Amino acid sequence: MRDVVIVGADMVPFAKHRDRTLADLGATAVRGALKDSGADQRDIQAVYSGNVVGGMLVGQRIVRDLGLGSIPVVNVENACSSSATALREAFIAVGAGLYETVLVIGAEKLTSLGGGPLPLAEEDHEVAAGQIMPAVYAMRARRYLYENALTPADLAEVSVKARRHGKLNPYAQYRKETTVEEVLASRPVATPLTLFMSCPNGDGAAALVVTSADNAHRFGAPPVRIRASVLHSGELTNGFRDMTIPQITVHSAAEAYEQAGIGPEDLDVVEMHDAFAIAELLYYEALGLAKRGDAMSLLRSGATSFGGTTVVNPSGGLLAKGHPIGATGAAQAVEIVWQLRGQAGDRQVEGARLGLTHATGGGMSGVDHGACAVHILEAPKRRSTS
Repeated sequence: MRDVVIVGADMVPFAKHRDRTLADLGATAVRGALKDSGADQRDIQAVYSGNVVGGMLVGQRIVRDLGLGSIPVVNVENACSSSATALREAFIAVGAGLYETVLVIGAEKLTSLGGGPLPLAEEDHEVAAGQIMPAVYAMRARRYLYENALTPADLAEVSVKARRHGKLNPYAQYRKETTVEEVLASRPVATPLTLFMSCPNGDGAAALVVTSADNAHRFGAPPVRIRASVLHSGELTNGFRDMTIPQITVHSAAEAYEQAGIGPEDLDVVEMHDAFAIAELLYYEALGLAKRGDAMSLLRSGATSFGGTTVVNPSGGLLAKGHPIGATGAAQAVEIVWQLRGQAGDRQVEGARLGLTHATGGGMSGVDHGACAVHILEAPKRRSTS
């Protein structure tokens, strides 16, 4: 495998874009990524597009009017990991030498569903019994709080941090800080989770230009290397399973660290899948940032906020930035690219050299999640001043 880098990254602000089409959102992100990289349409040899609820041929609909006809367009649906999976497919294709430069898109328009929880397959017996994602995460939260002698007020601190970060991000859906009291007083969703402990529905898009390291000199943007790209599917567990230990994330992260030749202690910045407040605590542990049962202590120490050792979700994460599911994985990668280039503005993590993205999701009976993608990215090499 050749070394693979990201040379272009852009996204549209996550919001309720009721007056825009899915194709328009995606095309806006694509134009931005091409401009950022200095590439033009002739450089792109294939497109990998992640989406969940947009229907058929989403990728083709996005690139149709951008002069990208005739090249292969691959549409990827993998629940919340859709565009993260698209990035992995791009990584494999470029790394194997199949293509030199490709485009990754993540786009979603959840307002087209009219609100409410995301629809899951009712043929699944757990879904039919009511185990939609808010219910699943609520059960995880209740068990984790019980085992660690925590309260919903402790859980609310995750949302407070997310909103504090999101205030600094012009691409975030929620840009107003909140308090523990406000989080607890917001509308109940599934005990103990409240509305402010849950990610908002919305619309958005993100895009990346991916090329080989040897080809990066042709573009104007600093290349961010993909040190690791890992995708796992959930493993069926019959009978009892501990829902507070998301094994799919544990295994994906371990493989990514091995592939990158680093450990969790080497990470400077992380964009993780905090679809509900409890998720951040569980994923601190699953990603190896905290030992079992120590996630709340890690949060309170300030280690995962600005000035800490590993800043988690400087974008505001899914809780504040939003979660248009097909766009999330690509948007996480855009944020880490900006962080590693030093282009993140008021939310910049100083001196960030290594970053990780984590996108997992998909409700199915017998597994903790249906899919999980983890990427580790490395900052551009500093140019010598000698």
